[in-house]
Formats: sequence, C-alpha cells, structure tokens
Amino acid sequence: MNRKVVVSSRVVYHKYAQVEVEIPNEVKKEDIHQWLLDNSDKYDEALDYQISDSHYELGFGLDYGMSEMESETETRYDVFEDEKQVNGGHV
Repeated sequence: MNRKVVVSSRVVYHKYAQVEVEIPNEVKKEDIHQWLLDNSDKYDEALDYQISDSHYELGFGLDYGMSEMESETETRYDVFEDEKQVNGGHV
C-alpha cells in the first residue's frame, strides 16, 4: 500500500499604487475626506491604471499607512503641506 502526502502552500501578494490629487485651496483640512468622496472621478481612473500597471509584491501590503488586514481592498489619503504629512485617513 502506497501512502500519499499532500503538501499545500498559501502565498499572499498585493499591489500598491498612488496618485496625486490637487485639492482646491478653499477646501478645509477637515473637509478633504468628503471632497475626495464627492470628486472620486478626479482620481479613480488614474488609480485603477496605476494598480493595473504595478507589480505584485509578496505580503499583505500593510505599510504606507494601510492597516485593514481583513479587507480585500483599502484606499486611503494623506495630506501633505510643504512635504510634511499633516492629515490623512481612509476613503
């Protein structure tokens, strides 16, 4: 009698992309989240293109401020002024 052993492996890969979005100066910091939701047409297509064009990387992708390990996708924003991050959150 021959015995068989099945060896299995699961490997997780992710893609990461980012695009820059110009926010009008009259939008207050606390209103940027809502502005992004209301104006997703200004970045959705570019972000989709960047994701499609990016390469797979090994791991969960929990860097660059990403933290939702249980989510299949995650989108966040970071506000920079004079090259310093001053605000951010999830879209």
